[in-house]
Amino acid sequence: MKIACTQLDLDSALNIVGKAISQNTTLPVLNNVLLKAEAGKLHFSGTNLEIAIQTFISADVMAEGAITVPAKLLMSYVSLLKDERVELMVDENQTLQIKSVSSQTKIKGIASDEFPIIPTVSKDQYFKVLRADFDMAIAQTVFAAATNTARPVLSGLLFDLKKDNLKLVATDSYRLAEKKVVLKEKVEFDLQAIVPAKTVGELGKIISKSNAEEIEITVSKNQILFVAGDTKMISRLIEGKFPDYEKIIPKQGKTKVSVKTDELSLVVRRVGLFARENNNNIKLSVTNDGKLTVSTDETKVGEEKAELTGLVEGENNKIALNSQYLLDVLNFIQAEEITIELDDKLSPAVIKIAKESEKTYMYIIMPLKI
Repeated sequence: MKIACTQLDLDSALNIVGKAISQNTTLPVLNNVLLKAEAGKLHFSGTNLEIAIQTFISADVMAEGAITVPAKLLMSYVSLLKDERVELMVDENQTLQIKSVSSQTKIKGIASDEFPIIPTVSKDQYFKVLRADFDMAIAQTVFAAATNTARPVLSGLLFDLKKDNLKLVATDSYRLAEKKVVLKEKVEFDLQAIVPAKTVGELGKIISKSNAEEIEITVSKNQILFVAGDTKMISRLIEGKFPDYEKIIPKQGKTKVSVKTDELSLVVRRVGLFARENNNNIKLSVTNDGKLTVSTDETKVGEEKAELTGLVEGENNKIALNSQYLLDVLNFIQAEEITIELDDKLSPAVIKIAKESEKTYMYIIMPLKI
């Protein structure tokens, strides 16, 4: 193999596939990135056997071939080169030689035939979604998934597709986020699939920097494929049934209060400083004179009480919530104003975007004891 490309293209591609590579002591080749030169392109592949990522860049291919080299070392080295022409060549000893205007190095590799075969996903169930919409949907939901694997289905996101509507849902049983995305084209099938939250999180990082206008998604029995421009990500699906979460959604709250997102965020951060000693327990009290009071009980370090003005509909109400769960949605919702709907102190709080035109997002927080 012998090719030439730019440092910028090489660095960008390595950072994309590097998201699929984690340290593996039992199978050293999984620590490597597969480089394959053919037909005027340099292809990159990385996998940890849970997910696989592939991408390519244009290159001046003087000799086709392939090799795997330690991903972390190669990424670190390339990131320290200047943005200039870089030549890559593989010798007979499975060593990658890297030459630039000002430097040259050698990195020992492993033969490409030892690299795992990246599976293919049949296009039985295939649809497209606009990249910008999908990027926002990921950002507004993935943080609510469970981080432990005690209940595997909760460590994933539900992809619920019906006709021209895709719902992304994540929950850790204490809070839940749901975002609806309208497909670019209607489909003739319904499907439900649970995708690991780690996969979706890494996908979000990739597509947020992608120039692709749309994301192609293909689902098979136990795998899912995402295609964004020149990049592909394949992931296993989580087996099991996602909780029937719609049963816990209050049909209609007795109280609604609309406030500025940034103002509430600032208040919750302040009150949260004192709530740390009380398991992040903060109290929200709404009065129909247009006031929202956020407070915490007296703790070892003190107490705090703050007041906001807002638009209130309905009766006086109050609820206790986890301040971190509330802060999470305030950080990711990307809306100027939100509406909090309350039923009673034992029912979940429902948070939505206040704009009438934006009814595609819902966030639920289970209450704490007052």
